[in-house]
Amino acid sequence: MSYLSSNQLKQYMDEGFVSPINIFSKEKAKEIRNEIELIEKKIPGELDESGRYNAHLISPLLDEVTHNSKILDAVQSLIGENILVCGTTLFIKNPNEKGFVSYHQDAKYIGLEPHNWVTAWVAITDSNEKNGCMRMWSGSHKDNLKEHDQKFNEGNLLTRGQTVKNVPKQETTPLILEAGQMSLHHPTVVHGSDLNKSNDRRIGFVIQSYIGTNVKQVLGKNSVQLARGVDEFNYHEKIGRPQNLLDTKDIELKKLENDNLQEIFYKGSDKKGKF
Repeated sequence: MSYLSSNQLKQYMDEGFVSPINIFSKEKAKEIRNEIELIEKKIPGELDESGRYNAHLISPLLDEVTHNSKILDAVQSLIGENILVCGTTLFIKNPNEKGFVSYHQDAKYIGLEPHNWVTAWVAITDSNEKNGCMRMWSGSHKDNLKEHDQKFNEGNLLTRGQTVKNVPKQETTPLILEAGQMSLHHPTVVHGSDLNKSNDRRIGFVIQSYIGTNVKQVLGKNSVQLARGVDEFNYHEKIGRPQNLLDTKDIELKKLENDNLQEIFYKGSDKKGKF
């Protein structure tokens, strides 16, 4: 079993995140990267912009990561033994592209309440300060949701360019991960990331989010997968797992789920971004 240790639990409670956690080998990470890049080659544009969501529904290897028992053990330490998968996101920063993530809180526009959920950020490539790793404002999860400006700004990889003001960037903690490691972070911790200034892609696969079965979607509807335990609440429709790479029905399901997600992300907004 790879449940979180008391030190890791303390880090999560005090700082709002825990990192790094070893999940799989660099070789496995390379295999997953190859599958991602095969999808990009076979169906150009499938993983671009809002297509980056829910790639685990069309990729058996990303599905395998999503249901990885080491990840689920760690998640169980934080949200309990009944765990649902409520969507995933690929964050790919190509070299020399102006892609960054403004400082924000995940819980702001995602509609998952109560906050009995956690985000797993899995490094498919190394993630470091040179290539734009995540940075966390330690302890910021202890406050309520903060005001976010909606900037819709160029290069921002977030839906609305949502941005928390006055983040003390020099005090933020870089989450340096090797390929095959992950971090876990709290729904309300403030975090962001900088540009990729390296000469290779930085690929993060983010399970956004693992939710407890008591969590509702209050802004729309998400379908979920039962990852572990039982769901006695049944707040969400259930969907299956992919058997093959790029199955036609799975591609249709991904599109349907992503359309539903757009409704959630842009609820109440008179403007729409490309993510």
